[in-house]
Amino acid sequence: MRTIISRYLIREIAVPFFFILFILTFVLLMGRILQLMDLTVNKGVSIIVIGELIGYLTPSFMVITIPVSLLISILIAFGRLSGDNEITVMKSSGISLFQLLPPVFVPVVVTFLVTALFSLYLVPEANFSTKRLLFEIARQKASIGIREKAFNDDFEGLVLYAEHIPMQGNYMEGIFISDSRTASEPITILAKKGYLISNPDAMTVTLRLENGSSHFVDGELKTYRKMDFSSYDLNLDLSTPRTAAGGAPLKERKEMNLVELTRAMGDSSLAEARRRELVIEFHRKFALPVSCIVFGILGIPLGIVKQRSGKSRGFVIGLSTVMVYYILELGGGALGEAGKIAPALAAWTPNALLGAAGIWLLSRAARERAMMPLMRRRA
Repeated sequence: MRTIISRYLIREIAVPFFFILFILTFVLLMGRILQLMDLTVNKGVSIIVIGELIGYLTPSFMVITIPVSLLISILIAFGRLSGDNEITVMKSSGISLFQLLPPVFVPVVVTFLVTALFSLYLVPEANFSTKRLLFEIARQKASIGIREKAFNDDFEGLVLYAEHIPMQGNYMEGIFISDSRTASEPITILAKKGYLISNPDAMTVTLRLENGSSHFVDGELKTYRKMDFSSYDLNLDLSTPRTAAGGAPLKERKEMNLVELTRAMGDSSLAEARRRELVIEFHRKFALPVSCIVFGILGIPLGIVKQRSGKSRGFVIGLSTVMVYYILELGGGALGEAGKIAPALAAWTPNALLGAAGIWLLSRAARERAMMPLMRRRA
C-alpha cells in the first residue's frame, strides 16, 4: 500500500518538475540567446559555436532552476492532493504527514546530488570554457575582421589601416595605427609589417609591428617626439560581455573548483577583500545544493492549504519564498564582501532561516494546526 503511495507521490512531483525545469531554463537562456545571435549576424560566428556557448552557459542556470523547479513541483503536487482531499484520506487511513516524507525526499535527494555535481564541478569548468571560447571568438574577429585598404575601428581606442593583407591572412603590410587610448598623448604608428600573436593562457592578443616608427604629440600640440623601432608590441583590447583581455586573472572565483579556491584562499599575500570573496564562493558552492533540501521541507507545508483559503495561496507563497531566498543570498553576499558579517554566515543565512521556518511549518502542518495566525482567524 505504502509502496504504491510512494510511487504515486514521486510521479506527482516528477512530472511537473521536468516541465518547469525546461521552461525556467529556457526563459533564462533566452536572454543570452538574443545576445549570442548578434555574434552570428554581425560577427559571422557559426551556429555550431553558438550551440557550444549555450551548452557552457546552461550549467550556471541549472543550479538555480533545479531547486526552484523542485519547490514549485512539490507545491503543485501537494496543492492538488490537498485540494482533492487526498491528504485527508491518507490521514484517515493512518498515514501521517511525516510518513509521506520518505517518498518526497527521493526527488529531493536526487536534485541535491545533481545540483551538487553542477555547483562543485560542472559550473566552474563551464564558466572557464565559456571564457576561453569567447576569447577564441574575439581572436578570430581580430584576425578575420581586419580588411585591407579600410579603416578598422573594432578595437577600443584604436583605428587600424592595412595597405595589404595576403590571402593566407597571417600578416599585414603597410600599417597605419591611430592610438587614442591615452587621451593626453595620442600616438600615431607606422610600420611596414605586422603579425597578430594570441596567447590563450593569458587571454591576450598582441599586434607585433616590425620596422616602423611611432609619433607622439602632446595635448597642447607643443611637443612632438618620434621613435623608430625594429619591433613593437601593441596589445589589442578584445573586450567581450563575459571577459576582458589584459590584466584580468586567469580564473575568476566563479571559474575555480574547490581545490583552486582552497589554494587561492591559502595565499598569504591575498588582499582581505579578495579573500572574503573567495570564502563566500567556497561556501556558496555547498549552500546552493542544500537549498534543494530546504525547498523540499518548505514545499510540503506550503502546498497543503485549505481549499477555502484559495487553491493558489500556497503556490503564491512558494514563489514569494524563492524571491526571499535569493534576496537574502544577494544581500548576505554583499554584506559578506563588505566585511559586515562573516563570509560563511553570508552564504548559509538563507538556508538557515528558511530551513528553520520550513521545519516549524512542517511540524504545525503535521499536527493540523494553522500555519499562520491569519489562517487561524479565517478557519
